[in-house]
Amino acid sequence: MTAGRIILIAALIVSSFNAFSQETAEPADSICASQDFSWHPWHGKKVGYIGDSITDPNNNKKDVKKKYWGFLEEWLGTTPYVYGISGRQWNDVPRQARKLKEEHGDDVDAIIVLMGTNDFNSSIPIGEWFTEKDEEVMAAHGEPKKPEIRRRRSPLMTNDTYKGRINIGVSELKRLFPDKQIVLLTPLHRSTAEFNEKNVQPDESYQNKCGEYIDAYVQAIKEAGNIWAVPVIDFNSVTGMNPMVEEQISYFRNASTDRLHPSTSGQERMARTLLYQLLSLPPSF
Repeated sequence: MTAGRIILIAALIVSSFNAFSQETAEPADSICASQDFSWHPWHGKKVGYIGDSITDPNNNKKDVKKKYWGFLEEWLGTTPYVYGISGRQWNDVPRQARKLKEEHGDDVDAIIVLMGTNDFNSSIPIGEWFTEKDEEVMAAHGEPKKPEIRRRRSPLMTNDTYKGRINIGVSELKRLFPDKQIVLLTPLHRSTAEFNEKNVQPDESYQNKCGEYIDAYVQAIKEAGNIWAVPVIDFNSVTGMNPMVEEQISYFRNASTDRLHPSTSGQERMARTLLYQLLSLPPSF
C-alpha cells in the first residue's frame, strides 16, 4: 500500500469518526453530507454510469429519493452521466457506452458498470470466455525461429451467453474509452419481487431456468476483471446488504412486493461503500 493511499484512508477514517462523535448525534442520512470530501481522489470527477433499474434515474423515483450516484454527486461533487435503464442486461452495455461517447466524447473521467441481475432472471446461459483451436505460430527457443502448432484461445463474442455478452461489452468500453478508468460492480443479492401477474421473480435460493444460481453471475464479473484488466468491486459482498435476511429488509424497496430494488437507505449504503472502495482506484490517468 502506498503512503498516499494510507494518508487518504486515514483521513476518511478520522473524518468519519469526528462525525459520529459529535455531542448531538446527526440523522444517519446527513453524516456523509456534513463532511468535506474535497480531498477524495474522485472529488469533482465526471463519471458515467451504465446499468439497469438499480441505476436508472426514472425507476421507483417516487419512493426512492436518491440513487447511489446521486449521493456520490452530493458528497464528492461528481458529475454523473447516467445511462442505466430498467430491465436491461449486459447486451445493452455497448449501446449505453456508445451513447455516453456520442454525448460526452472524452469529457469523462471514469465509467462504473452495475449489470447482471436481469441476465440471471432471464436465464441467460453462463457460457464460456474463449473458443480454442490449434494454429501455427512462429517461435524460437535458442534456435532459429520456426513454425509451431500451438493451442490458441480467442474471446468468445456472442450475445447468446452471459460471458459472451461481457466480452462484447467490456471490449466496446475499452475501444471507446481506452484511457479511462472502467470499474465493474458485481450484482447485489436479490430476493422475491412481484410486480404484476406476469412479472414474479423468485428469491436467489432458487436456480433460474438454465439451472444456475445468482452466484455464477457474480463470479463471472469477478473473472472478467482478470480477463479484461478492469477493477471489480464485489458489491454482492462489500455492501453488506442481503434481502434474504429479514432484518435487513429496510434496505430494500418494499417488504411485500419488491425485495429486489434497494430503498433510499439501501442506495445510500451502496454509495457509502463506493465512497471507501473508490479510494483504492485512480479516477483518471
